[in-house]
Amino acid sequence: MGNDSRAVEPEQSHTEQRHTGERLAGWADGRLGYQRLARSARRLVFPDHWSFMLGEIALYSFVVLLVTGAYLSFYFHPSSDPVVYQGSHTPLRGLWVSEAFDSTLHISFDVRGGLLVRQAHHWAALVFVAAVFVHMLRVFFTGAFRKPRELNWIFGFLLLILAMFGGLTGYDLPDDLLSGTGLQVVNGTILSIPVVGTYLSFFLFGGEFPGDDLIARFNTIHVLVIPGLMVALIAGHLALALRHRHTQYPGPGRTDRNVVGIPLRVYAVKAGAYFFLVSGVIFIMAAVAQINPVWKYGPFRPDQVSADSQPDWYMGVADGFLRIMPGWEIDFWGHTLALDNILPLLTGVLLFLALGAYPFIEAWVTDDREHHLLDRPRNRPVRTALGVAWLSVYAVALFAAANDVIATRLDVSVNAVTWAARIGLFVVPVLAFLVTKRVALGLQLRDRDKVLHGRESGIIKRLPHGEYVEIHEPLSQARLHTLTAHEQYRPLEAAPAGDLDAALPSRPGRRLRVGLSRVLYGPGTQIPKPTAAEHKEISGGYRP
Repeated sequence: MGNDSRAVEPEQSHTEQRHTGERLAGWADGRLGYQRLARSARRLVFPDHWSFMLGEIALYSFVVLLVTGAYLSFYFHPSSDPVVYQGSHTPLRGLWVSEAFDSTLHISFDVRGGLLVRQAHHWAALVFVAAVFVHMLRVFFTGAFRKPRELNWIFGFLLLILAMFGGLTGYDLPDDLLSGTGLQVVNGTILSIPVVGTYLSFFLFGGEFPGDDLIARFNTIHVLVIPGLMVALIAGHLALALRHRHTQYPGPGRTDRNVVGIPLRVYAVKAGAYFFLVSGVIFIMAAVAQINPVWKYGPFRPDQVSADSQPDWYMGVADGFLRIMPGWEIDFWGHTLALDNILPLLTGVLLFLALGAYPFIEAWVTDDREHHLLDRPRNRPVRTALGVAWLSVYAVALFAAANDVIATRLDVSVNAVTWAARIGLFVVPVLAFLVTKRVALGLQLRDRDKVLHGRESGIIKRLPHGEYVEIHEPLSQARLHTLTAHEQYRPLEAAPAGDLDAALPSRPGRRLRVGLSRVLYGPGTQIPKPTAAEHKEISGGYRP
């Protein structure tokens, strides 16, 4: 019978024993394998460009949101039950208010640092939505949404929608007159939805508006549902970003197969400092800029409306569509269809769906290859023009959302402002598209001239026959690479007339695909890049 027992090793001396921390680290590594992950992370490289910090602003403001929101939740009472206010704000003392409004005033006036944290929470929400929005615009205009990052685009798009609704639900929690006025607009829009509108309204408000369960249900959505979904989307977004590696702008030595940038340890130091910088700016804004002073508005009453009611900027587009829509209604089969509410709702939904679906449309008419180098917006004139046109629709809607304020401040008719917004909604996007496209083509033409002739040096020289010319200096190889590294696509061609096998199965879809491809890459959509032969011919001749 074998004996597999081993002799006990002699006890190590005191100097040879490992410290408790080292033994704990070894125990954890044997079960979690974090050292292997750390070694893999040390090999990561991050491109160093200022535009990549937009996503970091969104992440860091979200952290501020979570921290300040957790602090406020200790003092906020999400209830619509009426109480008599007996706090330190004298003008409202003795009034019947909801527990939500009472606790909001308690946070603002009686909790140490409560007003600072509350305002920091509100400012962080505005900064977060703005950062996500601008980050998505950066991704759109540089083409960072292309394969294999379509899913990341969808995550960012959903994160923007959740951020907007998270801000809306948090904006309504204090139960003040301003937020209640906004809720009346929301309720009217929900009721305009055919068939299910009434059921959705009763479910959301816990009965007929304003109901008794609104604050509690909005608090659950705002504190639990939306943050949980947002954390999951942010985690998925970061995981996919690491999986596909970071995009980078074109330059010498940069290809679709590498990443040129700074190592993780340098990036971590800069990111940590940037987090404290963003947090500090948000708290400085909260300390010096008042926002949402609910004590001035007073408690919500269904029979009152707050003057100059304006939503936060990210929901202004919806309010603007409502204000410029004529009061159209259709009666059929004993039912009334409120077009003045349902059409603005559909317009807003389609506006954002177009933004979310664009990457898949462009991939359908372009190619299915992976792309890791970013585009300069000028090199994709139609895409850039479409993005600016989309922004112009958003801007006109924001303008319309303030029609009453503009009318009173400028002493003009509110009808004139409304009609200006109605006309602008159809005219401004077209003009924005045409102007942006021409500007992008002009910048391409200037880049072509720089590649062929060099840059203007500012030095004037007189030729022997008396002519004055400006001396041009050749561009560096790095600059030449940046100006010529982009790829120019050709539009798709329709199937030959005799190729029935290729044309018949999907003729309408193929015609649409070819048509969209011509819109994006057809004649008049890009300036041809200078060829090597052209550059050699011009640079080899006389250059003043």
